[in-house]
Amino acid sequence: MPENQNKQKQKLNDFAKYSSIAFQMMITIVLFSLGGYKLDEWLETKFPYFTLILSLIGVFAGIYYAIKDFVKFTEKKKNNEQKK
Repeated sequence: MPENQNKQKQKLNDFAKYSSIAFQMMITIVLFSLGGYKLDEWLETKFPYFTLILSLIGVFAGIYYAIKDFVKFTEKKKNNEQKK
């Protein structure tokens, strides 16, 4: 394969990896928020305590896993470049 095609393929792979991080983060936040909402609904709370708390936990969990995956991908990419 020519050099240009390899670079283009690598860019597409990187785009897919980083966009998957964004979707993972979004799904984590939505699931935690939905869980909090349903818990508030079930317990009939006057203020949405569980929605608020679980939404914040979802945001922090999403950020944690995004950073963790980002570091893993960059280390893997760095190792692959050193092998070449």
